[in-house]
Amino acid sequence: MANSAPIAQQQLQKLREIIGDSLSGNSFQKAKLDGTGIGEDLNSLEFFSLNCPFTTKDELCADQLEHPPGGTNFTFSSDCYTRFCRTSGTTGQPLTWLDTENDWQWMLDNWKQVFRATGAEPGDRAFFPFSFGPFLGFWTAFEAAQQCGILAIPGGGMGSKERLELLLQNMANILCVTPTYAVRLAEAADELAIDLKAKSLVRIIIVAGEPGGCIPQTRARIESLWPEAHVFDHHGMTETGPVTYQLPDEPNKLRVIQEAYYAEVLDPKSLKPINEGQTGELVLTTLGRTGSPLLRYRTGDLVCPRFHGEELILEGGILGRVDDMVIIRGVNLYPSAVEAVLSQLSGIAEYRVYIEKTSALPEIRLEIEPTPDASANLTEQAADLLRNHFLLRIPVELVPAGSLPRFELKARRWEINQ
Repeated sequence: MANSAPIAQQQLQKLREIIGDSLSGNSFQKAKLDGTGIGEDLNSLEFFSLNCPFTTKDELCADQLEHPPGGTNFTFSSDCYTRFCRTSGTTGQPLTWLDTENDWQWMLDNWKQVFRATGAEPGDRAFFPFSFGPFLGFWTAFEAAQQCGILAIPGGGMGSKERLELLLQNMANILCVTPTYAVRLAEAADELAIDLKAKSLVRIIIVAGEPGGCIPQTRARIESLWPEAHVFDHHGMTETGPVTYQLPDEPNKLRVIQEAYYAEVLDPKSLKPINEGQTGELVLTTLGRTGSPLLRYRTGDLVCPRFHGEELILEGGILGRVDDMVIIRGVNLYPSAVEAVLSQLSGIAEYRVYIEKTSALPEIRLEIEPTPDASANLTEQAADLLRNHFLLRIPVELVPAGSLPRFELKARRWEINQ
């Protein structure tokens, strides 16, 4: 039976339990809470936010370097941990994360909400076109699909064309993928002269791993390439697990799974709460990953909070990252903003951004790879669009088809030379 108590009351009760377990057995969290007045008799979320110190990735990395391989953020003895994951390392040193069976199931239960929100049903067939490395999202999505009664089809150890053929042969109707790789699979279909409208049964595309699912132009592009499908965005982190999901009638909004996370949105500089509709950094406290909890974790993700009653909505999804911003001639540039602008143009198969920070004034330039039917003046169109949006002149160069890299996982389109 569902808990009918207000969300804040549920969060406070779960937080008390996490704190109680941490104080009894977790040296990392016990040291952080020492002297804060925070205990298992915590009387309000407000007191917690005012008095609990933040946790940062740098702090976790330092702990793991000092106490290899996994650090000291463990509530239970080592024989209780049965799952191993690592972060991708795209933003620095990879983090190792261990989970108990109970914590792993907690994350699978959160992932089930993602599937249910899309309308996925038992008997559906989900295709996962990536190699299963030590990254959390792959395994939790795959196992949660199985527990939902969905046939989970792995697509590791093969190229894009082979993956596409496997998807079609096994009549998959759900695709779990990064936005970039959804486009790449459609490119593979074009190279094989396969009409996805006629041949594909995919009706649900769940995207994660990079901004795009909540960018209207990117979503529209993916749905045009997969004509029978609807795109659903989702986001999570290895350190936290699955955090948000999207409902069918809210294409550019992510809902936080609030029974699983206590979320705050703060100004990245002042670290004070922002007003609804402003942009700030998402700070998360996990309310179920007892074996390796996180208290007030600075995710680095930029979001715009809205509230529907008690429900926390992230308008526009993940807007970017605090550390992704580049300042060019006084203009703040985020990768997601550049992606949103370029997605307005048809004819761009792939692009790459180069940032030169070797001189006093950083400079930017773009390379774009055209599609076969691209306009002859594509570079001029792209340069004009970028200039009109950012009020910044950005040189754009055309490169040969197939010359820019394709990405199975998170796209790394920005190259910064410092």
